[in-house]
Amino acid sequence: MHWTVALVLLLFMIVAAAAMLFFLHLTRAGRILQERIPDRPRRRLFLAAVSFFITFLFVRLLVRAITHHVGPFGWVMVGGKHIHHLVWGILLLLAAGYLELAEFGTGGTPGSIFASRLISILYGMGAALTLDEFALWLNLDPNAYWTREGRTSIDAVVLFGALLAMGAWGAPLWAKRRVQQEPGAGK
Repeated sequence: MHWTVALVLLLFMIVAAAAMLFFLHLTRAGRILQERIPDRPRRRLFLAAVSFFITFLFVRLLVRAITHHVGPFGWVMVGGKHIHHLVWGILLLLAAGYLELAEFGTGGTPGSIFASRLISILYGMGAALTLDEFALWLNLDPNAYWTREGRTSIDAVVLFGALLAMGAWGAPLWAKRRVQQEPGAGK
């Protein structure tokens, strides 16, 4: 049983989520993003989009390493069945959806804002893991990943990633910050 990939994926998700939250909370670039992107919903969309693209690239590289026998990686097998990474993605999407429905992260406290951002990151990761195998669940063929039909996974990732990016990186990110002037100032 190769749990190495499952552990690598879990470790990646923990490290990536921690790095994104660190970046957002403790760096100058994070402060600039906080000035330019309102917290809800755009910053959550931004975090979901970034985690989506990073997770997609990481998983593609990991699957490539497995198929080319690079490193100690192998498929996750349970009882002779290959557990595809879309399963982990579906579980993350279910968890993020449940937390959102239960209204975790909807308050204004620092803990609530942190939870909201973490849920957004988990949502992006889950969507990437699931859509990376879109061709598999569309065709119900485990061999579709690297075939011509596998191109539909890339199309699904590009379309959903573009939707997240449009929601997050629209006009507010590129707009100049307006400085509030006192009434009568500048006359």
